[in-house]
Amino acid sequence: MTALHRLVSEAAGRTPQAPAIHDGTTTITYEELDDRANRLAAGLQQHNVRRGDRIVIHADKSADTIALMQAALRIGAIYVPVAPANPKARVDKIIKSARPKLVVTDPRTVPTGTAPEIHEPEPDDPAYVLYTSGSTGEPKGVCISHRNAEAFVTWAVAETGLHQGDRLSNHAPFNFDLSVFDLYGAFHAGAAVDLVPSDVAYNPAELTEFLVTRGITVWYSVPSALLLMMRQGGLLNRNNALRVCIFAGEPFPSDQVLELRKAWPNTRLFNWYGPTETNVCTSYEVHDVDPSRPLPIGTPSCGNTIDLVDGEIVVDGPTVMLGYWGEPPHQGPYRTGDLGRRTNGVLEYAGRRDAMVKVRGHRVELGEIETALASHPDVGAVAVVVKGTGLDAKLHAVVVPRTDKRPGLVGLKRHCAERLPSYMIIDSLAVVAELPRTANGKTDRTALSRGIQ
Repeated sequence: MTALHRLVSEAAGRTPQAPAIHDGTTTITYEELDDRANRLAAGLQQHNVRRGDRIVIHADKSADTIALMQAALRIGAIYVPVAPANPKARVDKIIKSARPKLVVTDPRTVPTGTAPEIHEPEPDDPAYVLYTSGSTGEPKGVCISHRNAEAFVTWAVAETGLHQGDRLSNHAPFNFDLSVFDLYGAFHAGAAVDLVPSDVAYNPAELTEFLVTRGITVWYSVPSALLLMMRQGGLLNRNNALRVCIFAGEPFPSDQVLELRKAWPNTRLFNWYGPTETNVCTSYEVHDVDPSRPLPIGTPSCGNTIDLVDGEIVVDGPTVMLGYWGEPPHQGPYRTGDLGRRTNGVLEYAGRRDAMVKVRGHRVELGEIETALASHPDVGAVAVVVKGTGLDAKLHAVVVPRTDKRPGLVGLKRHCAERLPSYMIIDSLAVVAELPRTANGKTDRTALSRGIQ
């Protein structure tokens, strides 16, 4: 297993002039990336950033941002990526939780030096922290160790047959765990990674053009992005260089996967599954597709084991997180909260058992949205439910007014936008006199859901 912090250096030693990163304006080689990371690592040390310190990186995707992430790993620091699209209130919460030594909004302003002291991390030292939605209204920092990340990356490179000639796309923001494969898979293989520009990431036609013109050979994204490219971007009508296409993060309707399979008979298709807390923990390579059944999430990967406990998917193995930042370390198998079933030897995803949902490819705690809405002066009580299923899932708020003043959808959307990332902003609103309750006094989400279908 190759150490995470040495992947770029080793690739630079093998093929120094090979392209490492294309960030929309510039292509830098492995030799250049290695040098930038070393100079930044030395600069961080000269400014008293030490092993175990956190560095919040609230910056656009770029070669410089990646070099800073590499620099942090080399000195034993822990990087915390935060997408610039996050509203200030959420960024402030993350900073308060992470208690960083440094917050960086532009990596080009970080001082540099020479001859850094490289720290060899222990396998269970934290490498990075990814903040996800939390049920209490506060973001939760998933702490991933070097062992966790290395186990996933080593498996993924072997599973997909990555090699130096590949060109990977990076569609996901760096705080989304899909980006771990894009970056570290490429570095492990000495391949190139193309960063999808933010103004292209949500435009299906431009995204399809990016995939085709950049000669992408390995693509990884949430199914909703691929489906939009298929429906609105003309993806299936364009010749491309793809040899591997991976999707994860939400269910992909089987009939749409069948369409993809027929259009790309020579492209390997993978459905990967795993919450941020476990990295990828199951994999299914798509050969035949039964449109009458859910697409399987497959069998255990990365050396993990999977059990079903009362129908819940429980994961144990080398990719399971250290724990949540600021909380006691996680011990033992991780209960995902996802329901599953085994059919013909493979796992199928069967939904959630709690108030966590998947919307727009992101895992969302409804409680965090409800907390944000409840802080509005015109909201007395609120419940958020999901309207629709799969890729068509939308967030629907049911609100009881605090006073005679009736809250409006536009105002609540604006209120959410100041506190939550865009994928957690409600889509629709109902104003009611009171929320339905179960026999024990809890909000009756089943009744709410029935009322909006």
